[in-house]
Amino acid sequence: MKIKVGVMGSAGDSPPDEAEELRAKAEGLGRAIAARGCVVLTGGTTGLPHTVGAAAHSAGALHVGVSPAADEREHVGRYGLPTDDTDLLVYTGFGLKGRNVVLVRSSDVVLIFRGGMGTLNELTIAHDEGRVVGCLTGTGGVADEAERLLRALPKKTRAVVLFDDVPARLLDKCLDALKSFHSEEG
Repeated sequence: MKIKVGVMGSAGDSPPDEAEELRAKAEGLGRAIAARGCVVLTGGTTGLPHTVGAAAHSAGALHVGVSPAADEREHVGRYGLPTDDTDLLVYTGFGLKGRNVVLVRSSDVVLIFRGGMGTLNELTIAHDEGRVVGCLTGTGGVADEAERLLRALPKKTRAVVLFDDVPARLLDKCLDALKSFHSEEG
């Protein structure tokens, strides 16, 4: 079975002075996910996760969007979310917070890319669920604050949280950790 890499992060516009660099990192991450034969999962959203998913899709990977909506009409109309560059949309009907739980639980690896409050929710779910989590540092938001937050609010779980500022290297660290994770289980 293919490894499912969930990409969670800023769905909004990036600051103009950082937008180009963040887009380039997102596209590089998408290509890296595809090159490693993984499936990319996103929240079926806009912004950086969509850019990663679109790049992975263009490079031949399967891009699955996990939507907060109950159907396509609500996905597009109520939430204003895209359907392009996504191979499959899973409609949860659970709203944003409920979608986050489904998205994290469906991911073998969770990658945090920038991010605000919704991404913080995804990080805490992933940590509680004992997932392999990678934070793409140098992108701002939750990705840059996660180490400090997890240290300030310690909770013992099986989670493995890794940090790097190079997208492909972070992905490789996470995939290696996932292998170790599975060998400990078996």
